[in-house]
Formats: sequence, structure tokens, C-alpha cells
Amino acid sequence: MLTLIGLLTICSLVVLLLIGRMSPVLPLIVVPLLGALAAGFGPEAISGFFTDGIGRVTAIATMFVFAITFFGVLQDTGLFRPLIGGMVRLTRGNVIAVTVATAIIGMLAHLDGAGATTFLLTIPALLPLYKQLRMSPYLMLLLLALGAGIFNMLPWAGPLGRASAVTGIEVTELWRPLITIQGVGVVLLIALAALLGWREQRRIAAGKAGDEGVLVETASDLHEPSAEERELERPRLLWANAALFLAVLVSLFSGVLPAGYIFMIGLCLALLINYPGGKAQMQRIAAHAPAALSMGMIILAAGSMLGIFTGTGMLTSIAQDLAGVLPASLVGQMHIVLGLFGLPMELLLSTDAYYFGLLPVTLEVVSGHGVEPASVVYALIIGNIIGTFISPFSPALWLALGLAGLDLGRHIRYSLWWMWGFSLVLFGAAWALGLF
Repeated sequence: MLTLIGLLTICSLVVLLLIGRMSPVLPLIVVPLLGALAAGFGPEAISGFFTDGIGRVTAIATMFVFAITFFGVLQDTGLFRPLIGGMVRLTRGNVIAVTVATAIIGMLAHLDGAGATTFLLTIPALLPLYKQLRMSPYLMLLLLALGAGIFNMLPWAGPLGRASAVTGIEVTELWRPLITIQGVGVVLLIALAALLGWREQRRIAAGKAGDEGVLVETASDLHEPSAEERELERPRLLWANAALFLAVLVSLFSGVLPAGYIFMIGLCLALLINYPGGKAQMQRIAAHAPAALSMGMIILAAGSMLGIFTGTGMLTSIAQDLAGVLPASLVGQMHIVLGLFGLPMELLLSTDAYYFGLLPVTLEVVSGHGVEPASVVYALIIGNIIGTFISPFSPALWLALGLAGLDLGRHIRYSLWWMWGFSLVLFGAAWALGLF
């Protein structure tokens, strides 16, 4: 009975997250609560489950609130704009250089971990260039999505935070072994960008029609910041902000302080350096509060969900019954199988459903076979994360499609096989390095 209730609870949760008719916070809180009540647990027991679950994710939620605000403030100062604008100007007229620069720009723009910011910063600057050279904008979106996917492994980007909330492993500990995979991904992406650029150059030279569809009319010049954005920029403090950015990254890598505290200190310094005065500082915090609080609330809601799933024993019951049904040879390799098909799952599962629905059950299934939780996380993340921005459940992707005037179906047809192949190569590299 507990297994049945657990499966109904998880399926209901996943369906509600997939439908997307409500904020993820609501089903993450309400559905597990109803499941616990249906399983016969009273308010006192549920209170204990809630307390245990929230305790596991408080540090993660804190990190996200301050990390998103910190990177948002650095974006306000214009720290990354000169680098991206310079690369766009340098690549004019050379198709291969444009594709390589697009890949690099996509990675750099995703340093703040926010997909919407990545596309807002890059597409208006790059699209006129692609149009002028008769290059496919779907190629541009593919390269930007791949770069953002690689850098989506950063601890403040979202997926690792969700995985940390589920496993209880500190997010920077999960990230450190992934740095090598990110490095491999960077090299592979630059090589792939050059290959696709060469292919695109041949297509243009042959006068063949690309799969670009109909482009909307856009400005012929590079995107210029608005007057409000100009007021926030601090070009004279560029090097100070760059030094602060590097100092925060080094501190995260070394683990000298907890990640949340590092971002607290980094945010304070960023505000003091760039926006002296209480009013200006509160305006910057308020500007980025919606994104920061939204992610923090999702993590806290997930903590309550996991506390209930764990405390009631639903996950353990499901895992035990599933292990009894599956072939013995497959049970211990379930995370590998799911990782191999992780990218196509992006077309079926949202990020929240993937990490809060699939990951906990997989952890329980393979735990009895000596598989470490971190190995499960790496298999599912590396197999899935490259496809983040091919998913119809990604709001940032819809923003990108709107900015570029592109069609989701054509984007999927153009990008799916390249993304999945790229993901499998990274998966193989991680397997060779012993991450699974």
C-alpha cells in the first residue's frame, strides 16, 4: 500500500510539474502532504518530516538567493558585455570564426547560471551577424544551447542545487569532479563549432537553402544597451569587478568557506564597489529579488517534499518493490541506463520532474547495490544537462525562440541529434574518469 501511495504521489507530482499550470512550489508542497495524510501519518509525524527536510536544504537555498543576486549585480555593471561585444566584432565575415565565437560567447554569458540572461545578452548581438552572412540561426541557437548546457553544471546554475537538495551532498563537493567534464566539454564544443562552421560555410558557398525558416526583421546593428542599462554600467571598475568575480570562483573551488557565505560576502563587496549608498543598493537587490527568491522557494519546497518522501518510507518501499521486479543485472546499473537516455527525456520531463521525481527513486533503487549517491547524480546530470535548452518545458528556450524568431519543432529537428551525440561523448568521458 505504501508503494502504491508513493507511486501515485510521485506520478501526480510529475504530471503537475509537466503541465506547468502552476508554480512548481505548489505541487512540491501540497502533493507530498496529501500523500503523507493518505498513508496515515498525522500532523506530529509530518512536522518532523518537514523539519528534517528543510534542514537538509537551508544552506543550498541560501546559496542560491545570494548567488543569483551576486551575478545579477555583476551583469548590471557590464562586466561581460565588452568581452562579448569584442568577440562579435572580431568575427565579422568569417563563418567558422563566428561559430567558434558563438560557442565561447554562450559559455561566458551563462556564467551567471541564468538561461534567460544568456539569451538576452547573446541573441540580439549575434542574430544580425548570422543574418548578414546568411548563416542558419538554428545553428546559432544550437551552439548557444550547448555552451549554456556545459556551464549549467556550475553549482549556482540550478541542476546541481536540485541534486544537492535530494542527496544532501554539499553542492560544491558535487561540482569539483565535474570541472574536468566541463573542461572536456569546452574543448569538444569549440571543435564541434569549427566543424559545423565549416559545414555551414560550404552550404552557403553552394547556395543551398538552410533550415533557418523565415527570419523576423531585426536591427542591422549590434544590440546596444538601453539608457537604463548604461546608467548601471561601471566601465571604470571593470578590473575591480573582474578581480572580485575571480576571487569568488577561486573561493568556491578551494572550499575555504561555505558557498552561501562566499556569495554573501561577494554580493556585499559588489554592491559597495559599484553602487555606494543604501538606496542604490536596495534597488539592485530588488531588481534581482524575483529570480533569487523564486529559486530559493523551489529549493525549500523541495526540501519539504523530500523530508516527507524519506520520513514516510515511500521511496524505500518503491525501491524495494522495483528492485524485486527488475532483472538483478539491471538494478545496479539503472542510473547508467537512465543517463544514456537522459537527453531525450528533456522532451518529456521538466527539470523539476527529472531531479525531484526520477532522481530520488533511482537513488533508492541502486543504493542497495553499493552505488554511491554522487555516482547516480553524475550519471543523470551528465546524461541530461546538455539538452536543457531543447526542452519545451524550459521558459528560457521560449524566450530564445522569440528573440530569434525561430520555431521549436525546427530547433528540435536541427539540434537533437547533435546534442545527444555531444552528451554521449561527455558521458563516455565521465565513465572513463570513474565518475560512475
